[in-house]
Amino acid sequence: MKKNTWINLAFQIGALALALVITTVILVAVGAPPLKVFGSIIKGSFGSVQNVVAVLITWAPLLLTTAGVLITFSAGLWNIGMEGQMTMGAIFATGMLRLLEHASLPPALIILLGILAGILGGAVWAALAGALKTFGGVNEIFGGLGLNFVATALTIYLVFGPWKRPGVGSMSGTQPFDKALWLPTLPGTQLSLWSLGISVAVIVIVYFLLRGTHFGLRLKAVGKNPKAAFLMGVPTWQYSMIAFLLCGAFAGLAGGIQVAGIYHRLLPNISNGYGFLGLLVAMLINYQALWAAPIAFLFAALNIGSVQLQIQYKLDSSFAGVLQDLLVLMVLLGEGARQRFMKKS
Repeated sequence: MKKNTWINLAFQIGALALALVITTVILVAVGAPPLKVFGSIIKGSFGSVQNVVAVLITWAPLLLTTAGVLITFSAGLWNIGMEGQMTMGAIFATGMLRLLEHASLPPALIILLGILAGILGGAVWAALAGALKTFGGVNEIFGGLGLNFVATALTIYLVFGPWKRPGVGSMSGTQPFDKALWLPTLPGTQLSLWSLGISVAVIVIVYFLLRGTHFGLRLKAVGKNPKAAFLMGVPTWQYSMIAFLLCGAFAGLAGGIQVAGIYHRLLPNISNGYGFLGLLVAMLINYQALWAAPIAFLFAALNIGSVQLQIQYKLDSSFAGVLQDLLVLMVLLGEGARQRFMKKS
């Protein structure tokens, strides 16, 4: 290996070790045995077939949101509106399935149209954030966050209003669809091989798209230096809008899959934080699509494995988020330290 490769590896390992050390200190401070906690997380993620299935179910939408974030990050854009885009995808998918639920069409076609509607919903919501950025001068962070709140409010309105269950509005969501309109799942589980296969296919496509295609190179040029890219003939604002549309489409696809493959109805919090989690995954892998699948799987495992911590050690299940955030923060700090070290040497 080259010297720089060893240096990079040393800083990355050091960052991960520091994150584990800080996490251990936090556990000791709250009176929880660190080794037993980490062991419980591993057992909660992989201790049974049911747990592994739960990890895979979480992994699928997280892959899609991570794929979308990688597209916008490559264009130099911070699409914080993934939560809203995923929610709008779920709303559009639910609306289409409700519209066609009693139509004389093959169930497979209705499911497909529902998921396509989800893709459209996410893309439309992302296009609004892109338009605010491109034509209104609104920073995409503020525009995306604002649209997240609007999407959440619209979901609550629909669940407790026009789409409420017969006679009552409930936090458990709208009336479940007929089983014929559910994505096929493995017997006895909620895992759909269709949703898993689609998610893996999307991250592979994004990897090759960004790795060396003409579109990917132009997108990265816009992200690195939009003025230089424009002078070289790259239509910068158009590429920014395409990045938003693709990101929103992937988020909307995730929302559609949540409706058709997991919950079979619209829930008030159907995005489950996957949009923000996708941001963390993308930052941890330094926007390298090659590592998206394994790191997203790690984050999914942490989410599932930490569920029992509240019962066993009186730790809130959000402890997984603490560990995830620390991993990202330490890796970012380590990368900054590495760059300073390389400049001095």
